[in-house]
Amino acid sequence: MSTMPVHTPTVVLVGHGMVGQRFLEALADRGVTERARVVVLCEEPRPAYDRVQLTSYFSGRTPDDLSMVEDGFMEKHGIELYVGDPAETIDRDARTVTARSGQVFAYDTLVLATGSYPFVPPVPGKEARGCFVYRTIEDLLAIEEYAKTATTGAVVGGGLLGLEAAGALKGLGLDTHIVEFAPRLMPVQVDEGGGAALLRTIEQMGLSVHTGTGTQEVVTENGAVTGMRLSDGSEVATDMVVFSAGVRPRDQLARDCGLTVGERGGIAVDAHCRTSDPDVYAIGECALATDGRVYGLVAPGYEMALTAAAVIAEGADENTAGFTGADMSTKLKLLGVDVASFGDAHGTAEGCLDVVYSDSRSGVYKKLVVDGEGVLLGGVLVGDADSYGMLRPLTGTVPPVSPEQLVLPAGAGAPVALGPSALPDDAVICSCHNVTKHAITQCSTLPEVKKCTKAGTGCGSCVKLIGQLLPEPKDKGLCACFSYTRSELYEITRTLRLTSFAELLDSHGREAARGGEGCEICKPTVASILASLAPTIGAGGYILDGEQASLQDTNDHFLANMQRNGSYSVVPRIPGGEITPDKLIVIGEVARDFGLYTKITGGQRIDMFGARVEQLPAIWTRLVDAGFESGHAYGKSLRTVKSCVGQTWCRYGVQDSVKMAIQLELRYRGLRSPHKLKSAVSGCARECAEAQSKDFGVIATASGWNLYVGGNGGATPRHADLLAQDLSDAELVRLIDRFLMFYIRTADRLERTSTWLERLEGGLEHLKDVVVHDSLGLCDELEALMAAHVEDYQDEWAQTLDDPDRLRRFVSFVNAPEAPDPSVKFVPERDQIKPDLTVLTIGTRLERV
Repeated sequence: MSTMPVHTPTVVLVGHGMVGQRFLEALADRGVTERARVVVLCEEPRPAYDRVQLTSYFSGRTPDDLSMVEDGFMEKHGIELYVGDPAETIDRDARTVTARSGQVFAYDTLVLATGSYPFVPPVPGKEARGCFVYRTIEDLLAIEEYAKTATTGAVVGGGLLGLEAAGALKGLGLDTHIVEFAPRLMPVQVDEGGGAALLRTIEQMGLSVHTGTGTQEVVTENGAVTGMRLSDGSEVATDMVVFSAGVRPRDQLARDCGLTVGERGGIAVDAHCRTSDPDVYAIGECALATDGRVYGLVAPGYEMALTAAAVIAEGADENTAGFTGADMSTKLKLLGVDVASFGDAHGTAEGCLDVVYSDSRSGVYKKLVVDGEGVLLGGVLVGDADSYGMLRPLTGTVPPVSPEQLVLPAGAGAPVALGPSALPDDAVICSCHNVTKHAITQCSTLPEVKKCTKAGTGCGSCVKLIGQLLPEPKDKGLCACFSYTRSELYEITRTLRLTSFAELLDSHGREAARGGEGCEICKPTVASILASLAPTIGAGGYILDGEQASLQDTNDHFLANMQRNGSYSVVPRIPGGEITPDKLIVIGEVARDFGLYTKITGGQRIDMFGARVEQLPAIWTRLVDAGFESGHAYGKSLRTVKSCVGQTWCRYGVQDSVKMAIQLELRYRGLRSPHKLKSAVSGCARECAEAQSKDFGVIATASGWNLYVGGNGGATPRHADLLAQDLSDAELVRLIDRFLMFYIRTADRLERTSTWLERLEGGLEHLKDVVVHDSLGLCDELEALMAAHVEDYQDEWAQTLDDPDRLRRFVSFVNAPEAPDPSVKFVPERDQIKPDLTVLTIGTRLERV
């Protein structure tokens, strides 16, 4: 007696991008791969990769690093993957798909995940040699190769992918132009104010931006690109053009086989992602959802993938959850700038109110949209998007504090940092994978969260908030890029003589971070380590050369402190607070001639405020010519060594405190450290210089000097501890050398000496053992490190002024280097100036007619 063969259903997936891979994972999770044959036809020559992180290829990540497919995944689940063999035709009557290779695959269920294709405007010259699109790894390989013989590049499109492409061209060393037809960059995600802040920051990076104009023609010579003619009549000389002007759904297969498509493209699907043929599904960027939208973000695509997989695995009825639309919230880092939008970002709801903080000069813009009852409807964040993770889940609720408090920066009002406790358990933390706070708090580590919920594996914008929701980690690593502490990284760098961040990350970073760009925590930390060790390891000591420039914090980028209205302060060094009349006159003349606000500080210096970035070289030229040096007010380094007048003038003084202060300040100037360093020298026990509130303070005695360490003023004052007493001049300097280098060697990131000393195991007694009694045998080495610093020191501003290439960064507008920034304004006050800055605006949004 014969038995009928059991029919094994076949699922054919056309397309293997991020959404396609998520669909396969969902099928496997639901057991479909155990009972069905699954076939995948992939057009590209490699399996699914992380297209969101595509630009990181230019930072050293390989195509394999970008892969979304775990090793052995296909084999484990019996999935047949055909790379480089896309579907060519679909025969719905025969229920077959024919691939480019000629293979024919019968299907029971067909899933289309064909994605989208780049839109290239129909302009003359678009097919010329040197024209590219920015969509796949193959596109990037071609761009990289062509850029080797180019000096200038232009990107058509100022949206998400356009700015990514511009960042890639800049990273390849090209002078880069961005051409955007809309009146602002990223017109879909940000409003006018956000676009202005973004424009400002991007132009400061050296890119030229052309908004409100389109590409009319690609100019060629001998078949190759030589320029672009724009619709406003201007021309841009360029060697290559990258089109990134949006995408269109790839729906041609569906059209050819008679499936219903939208009037403007996209395969029409129902709430369960079924097309007009119930055996054919469409997911991701090729699908036209029931709300009439084609979704180009990865999170909605993932939701569609999960929906389709659930219906295929278990069937669907009227109670089955479906996909009817998605949250378009997004947070990205474009060209190093944080940009986020969520909810009703453009304020389209009737009668809504905008609460806005804007500082376009420094590139920060925050807008929250609320209704009349205070319900948070949406927002836009540019330049500072740290609060995105907290604000997005609060959309649709009345936040626990006023919206004004949520946008104001520290020092400008009453800022409130909302903790994760403000979020309800059902708040969606990861929108890419629709993971709630409750699901995340069931895990104890970030890797566990990623493995169990997939939260944090999409765009990555939720990782910071996830970290806040998890218990204090046992991993004491510096950040997600390094499992080592700052002090361990210092030792690795010193011992192995590593001279670049990339070397350190690739050799000692966490596996997942190697080949990447690092993060906002480790980059400035390693930059400080490299700077403090530069003379010892053979690294370049100038912080704005090469790779070092990309690692620096905002202030270091222009060797000046940025102030509230986007202007900068100028702080020349005045060692020990001693200054000649001639130098005083120079400071007065400079302040007068450049219209700067002047203030005598508590550190016995004269600060000048209100300089525009393009004025800084001219100001410093005059100061350097007069014998001044950088006061390093912008860096994590020695600031000042205060002094009283000491024995020379004061009848109570017992030592020459001014001479000692000058000696110490000149010795330790420019010394990069985990945090700023302050010092003072008092000429007697009356302590007029307040030495016991400093990181290292010196008080004169009849027999020499007493050395105090670990003091701190400010918000959390700490009285310094006596380390040694009655020291000679040479003994004092030797102990300070040892103390400072031991601190730099062992402190955590952004840890003041006061906090470090309290954290140090054994505290003051251990410190004495190490730096006074040499219990660890380190003192010769510590002294040698300091000697190398002293010998290698060069003034950063003098170095900058001597090099025309270094001076090019000091402009407000790259395409108009001499033009002043119109957003930097001042008003008079007490015969000087102060910033004219509107911090907060609240009002009803008016519809433009």
